[in-house]
Amino acid sequence: MKYTFGNRIRLMRKNSNLSLTELALLLKLDCGNLSKIERGKRVFDEKKLNKLAKIFNTDIEQLKIEYYGEIFAKKIVEYSCPSEALLIAEKKVKQIASSKKSKNEKQADVN
Repeated sequence: MKYTFGNRIRLMRKNSNLSLTELALLLKLDCGNLSKIERGKRVFDEKKLNKLAKIFNTDIEQLKIEYYGEIFAKKIVEYSCPSEALLIAEKKVKQIASSKKSKNEKQADVN
């Protein structure tokens, strides 16, 4: 069985002794949709990541890493990109974050 974000949700649910129905209610999801998410047939709604972290009392940053890591990996495969694209993306993220930080600092100086 391949590891997916849906598998992660299933493991957390089972370790917490929650039924599929119980977790679906807590997340305000249809049971069928949650089942598809757990089986990797549907993508989990990123807007519900915070709720998921609270339900399972787990680190939101770690959930984001796992969630977005899987999304990025699927896109790289979907577009047949070489894995080196990740290295370039990492540099771009640092540039964008640095630029955003500089912009915020300049704005704070104006205020």
